[in-house]
Amino acid sequence: METLTVGRAKLTWLNGGVTHMDGGAMFGVVPYPLWSKKYPHNDKNQIELRCDVILVQLDGKNMIIDSGIGRSKLNDKQKRNFGVLEESKVDESLNELGLTVEDIDYVLMTHLHFDHANGLTKPDNGELVSAFPNAIIFTSKVEWDEMRNPNMRSKNTYWEENWKPIQHQVKTFETSIEVVPGLTMHHTGGHSDGHSVIKFEDDEESFIHMADLMPTHAHQNPLWVLAYDDYPVTSVHEKKKLQDESYEKNRWFVFYHDAYYRAIKFNENKEIDEAIKRPHYEYS
Repeated sequence: METLTVGRAKLTWLNGGVTHMDGGAMFGVVPYPLWSKKYPHNDKNQIELRCDVILVQLDGKNMIIDSGIGRSKLNDKQKRNFGVLEESKVDESLNELGLTVEDIDYVLMTHLHFDHANGLTKPDNGELVSAFPNAIIFTSKVEWDEMRNPNMRSKNTYWEENWKPIQHQVKTFETSIEVVPGLTMHHTGGHSDGHSVIKFEDDEESFIHMADLMPTHAHQNPLWVLAYDDYPVTSVHEKKKLQDESYEKNRWFVFYHDAYYRAIKFNENKEIDEAIKRPHYEYS
């Protein structure tokens, strides 16, 4: 498991499973000859997207960013359609660190699409229960409201089985919230109406998790947004603003979906300066 220390915070990437999604959809209106040079794809033009939960250990608290693709919840058709060749092993990853799911204090949900929220619940004796029973689950109020009342488009990704068992654990916020000193969540919209990003600052050291505004290193161009985005123009403006702020502060960019980089710092030319790479394995 790859790790990164940023000030008081230690980040560790847990195995949250993998999807393979259509590259064209993941890069929106960007032509194939451009995006295909930035991120590898298979013969179906699918790109590998991890769903690797980020464990943040800070001030005696264990918190995770998003929850993985889940386990034993997808049927064969869903696995095929979403290219799920490996399901979550978050429990096993935590056990390797001497932790259990009961030790998770906070779950920070950037948004509640299935590939981020499916790991919030798990099957237990024929019913679904909370996967992190002792945690407070943070998400924006806009996202939580739509999760429970999706529209005709979003009902395909906001699933009842991912919210009903955990609704008593959820704490929402309007614009932003400070989870612990220096660690904040900010509602941005764009990818989904309730999408949020996560920032951490400790003196001169900081990181940002832009979630699906910048899901991989190949999405660095502010104009390269997803066809899945509900509000792509919002995505462009929020992404540009956050990137400029983060470049100026020399922040680490940390990733949930990227199959190649866990975290990146960019230099003054916006080129990769430092990086935590993920050992890449081909899935058959």
